[in-house]
Amino acid sequence: MASDAKSQIVVLMSNENTPVEVDRAVAEKSILIKNLIEDLGVESVTGTPIPIPNVNDAVLRKVMEWCEKHRGDSQQSAEEENDSRKKTTEIDEWDQKFMQLDQEMLFEIILAANYLDIKALLDVGCKTVANMIKGKSPEEIRKTFNITNDFTPEEEEQIRRENEWAEDR
Repeated sequence: MASDAKSQIVVLMSNENTPVEVDRAVAEKSILIKNLIEDLGVESVTGTPIPIPNVNDAVLRKVMEWCEKHRGDSQQSAEEENDSRKKTTEIDEWDQKFMQLDQEMLFEIILAANYLDIKALLDVGCKTVANMIKGKSPEEIRKTFNITNDFTPEEEEQIRRENEWAEDR
């Protein structure tokens, strides 16, 4: 029965009420969806769309594309996960290409990965943003992300003094 359950198609309903059909094993890369499926029970999943109210259609499809690609990836234990994923900003080649998106879509995917509890995708998204920031001055970062500087020169100077210890020497 377990193999039958894993090969089922589930229907995810985006916040635009658009159905997205996906293999159950792919959908269950999301801990949120996996828990919802377990709560609904195997029989009710097949005909009942699972609402994903905080994610629009385009983002949900993109997230499921990522999940499909990473279908066979093993789940790391919390200890392995903490050690390996926090120490590097390296991203696999396929994931780098996948994340070459406009900033709005990139941030929507990060938010969706967080909401859907897909830690590996959240890590890839955050590492992508970290790599966009790496080695840039505050002014370059503001330009990259279209952030308005609302500090007065005096406030900036005070912040620099308070955080001198963090400056590269």
